Amino acid sequence: MQPVFKHHSVHQQVLFPLNLNDLISENHSSRLIDSVVEKLEISEIISQYKGGGTSSYHPKMLLKILFYGYLNNTYSCRKIAKAVKENIYFMWLSGGLQPDFRTINDFRGQKLKGNIEKLFSQLVIMMVDLELVSLEKQFIDGTKIEANAHKYSFVWKKSVEKNKERLQSKIDVVLAEIGQAIESDLMHTDNQIDTKIDSQKLEEKIQAINKNSKSDFLNKKQKKVVQKLENEQLPKLKEYEQHLEILGSRNSYSKTDTDATFMRMKEDHMLNGQLKPAYNIQISTENQIITHYSTHQTSTDFTTLETHLEGFKDAYQKQSNQVIADAGYGSEENYQLLEKKEVEFFIPYNMYRIEQTLKHKKNLFHTQNLFYNQEHDFLVCPIGQKMSKIYTKKSETTTGFIQYHSVYQAINCEGCPMRGQCFKAQGNRKIEINHNLQKLKTKARENLESELGKEIYSKRCIEPEPVFGNIKQNKGFKRFTLNKINKVNIEFGLVAIAHNFSKWIAKVSSENYKPIFTLTNQLNNCLGQFLMLDLEHARNY
Repeated sequence: MQPVFKHHSVHQQVLFPLNLNDLISENHSSRLIDSVVEKLEISEIISQYKGGGTSSYHPKMLLKILFYGYLNNTYSCRKIAKAVKENIYFMWLSGGLQPDFRTINDFRGQKLKGNIEKLFSQLVIMMVDLELVSLEKQFIDGTKIEANAHKYSFVWKKSVEKNKERLQSKIDVVLAEIGQAIESDLMHTDNQIDTKIDSQKLEEKIQAINKNSKSDFLNKKQKKVVQKLENEQLPKLKEYEQHLEILGSRNSYSKTDTDATFMRMKEDHMLNGQLKPAYNIQISTENQIITHYSTHQTSTDFTTLETHLEGFKDAYQKQSNQVIADAGYGSEENYQLLEKKEVEFFIPYNMYRIEQTLKHKKNLFHTQNLFYNQEHDFLVCPIGQKMSKIYTKKSETTTGFIQYHSVYQAINCEGCPMRGQCFKAQGNRKIEINHNLQKLKTKARENLESELGKEIYSKRCIEPEPVFGNIKQNKGFKRFTLNKINKVNIEFGLVAIAHNFSKWIAKVSSENYKPIFTLTNQLNNCLGQFLMLDLEHARNY
């Protein structure tokens, strides 16, 4: 038998052009994106368009192709601009329009600045109405994502401070020498208050040298020193001051993205614990859906919690009832913050797991196992010797949080048969105890060991961690493509929105076996005119 083939010709002319809508299946993700974006309140984005001149691409159209691009792991504006000409789903979402990559990139980097968070929260509110999330729980975790910066363009704070101090010492010596030569007291620095000269004062002193009538009598070597002071040392001092201003409270930054901080990354291609310019991304999840995110320049997670919680409250005008996180967030400052906000927390501290071991419980010499008399404020060591409080020590953390430690000392440890097991330092044993932290640790331990605590904390490992795994491994998003923290925040906002769209489709479709067009109808019935109202009213709906 002769094979029969279907007729095909690229030159075939049709009477009417193809209707792209007929080519998009009813349960395709592009239909959900189209329906959701049409209901977003974007008046603040539209207000950025001044009008006049040629017509502009509608922001909702650009949002649709950006959301769909990030949903399908297309993060490049050039690739999105190409897809709008070649991919039927992009073509359908754009309505046949073909914005170039500059238009898409400018919209992403400029128009979405300060607005991406509102778009994200609107999407989450829709998911609340569909009962996909409740906003009552926050499973919080963080990850470091590499910045779009050169790996070796680092500036270290300690190095800058050291070099600046060395330069200032040289400048002081030079000014003192020139001051003696022209008999001017203006050249001497004030050693009594032990302050180093800054670039502004140095510039004033150089001007004073040049205006001094006796400067003409300086010898050739001294004139060369003054010239070096003006042309080399003054610009260098300004450079060091600029570095320190950019650094602020950070220990490092990258020259190619000054907002990025060097952090130790898990994804290390050199396998030597290399530091890379990165941002610390914090997320809150519920049912593996991202309910809030924040971008930080510090590598430690415990310093980010307060800002992250404030961002959640600003977005939804409420705070969650429960916060669940790992031991990286377990600090006195965070416990006290959550207690003040009346939020139930399930966060272990660093020594929590070790304290559960039998070895630790049997060790009578550990501070936690010593008897404490709260009424008279003293400790009792294992052999029964009283340890009285001798003073209170005040300390301050890197975030400015004040801690108070009570210091206790034994009366006489000399000749004690247990001294070798108890401690090895000279003199009598001293113990520092932060009673406020101990009280908060007790509460944290009670929360974790309760029936609710055991149930809810067991879910932590299947909440934010798989979300980061999906974003980094499945979606291949391991490095930002934009610079500066504001644009980085936009980019991760788009990633978070794309992740939530994928979860929305997967959860509802798998549970109810409903096609996407049914989901959009359900959304219409659920929200009505809800999202057409002002966003502030929508949050209080």
